[in-house]
This record gives sequence, C-alpha cells and structure tokens, in this order.
Amino acid sequence: MKKRRTWTAEQKLSILKEAEQHGVTATIRKHSLYANTYYQWKQNYECEGIGGLKNHRRRIEPELRKLQKENQRLKQLLADKELAISIQADLLKKTTRNRNTNG
Repeated sequence: MKKRRTWTAEQKLSILKEAEQHGVTATIRKHSLYANTYYQWKQNYECEGIGGLKNHRRRIEPELRKLQKENQRLKQLLADKELAISIQADLLKKTTRNRNTNG
C-alpha cells in the first residue's frame, strides 16, 4: 500500500503557481495529483490565502454545511426565476411585434 504524501503550504503554493504558468493538466500529471486535489487547494488558497493551504483537517460545522446547502439552493432558485423572466420578456416582445405588424 502506498504511503500518503503530504505537501507543505509552500509546496502547494508553488504547484498552484506552476499550473498558472504551464497549465493545470501538465502540472497535475507532473506531480501525480488528482485534479480534485488541485482545485481544492486552489479554492482554499483563493478563500483563505496561504493559511488555507496548511495541513490541518478542517471539519465543516454542521450549521455551516446547512447554510452552504441553503445558499446553493437559493442561487439555483434565483437562476431559474431569472431564466423564466427572460423567456417571458422574449415572448412578450414577439407577441407585441406580431400585433404591430398585423394590426
């Protein structure tokens, strides 16, 4: 069984910077990383800076997880409503245009 590799925050940051310069695919292949691992590091770095890359296991609090799910659900509802409004506006333009040309 393989031993689990650990990366320092500095190593992770260097990999993130390398990926920006040379491309994500080439970099994750070179370092034998999963794409998911790379994108998790990137997200942590964007949210928390170098502190987000430190090797500490953070368990997301249940209340925070609940709020994140609720936020995602509300974003989806908003996107659906905006799409419906856009479709209605397009239909209204078409029916108004048809009435003007026929009347």
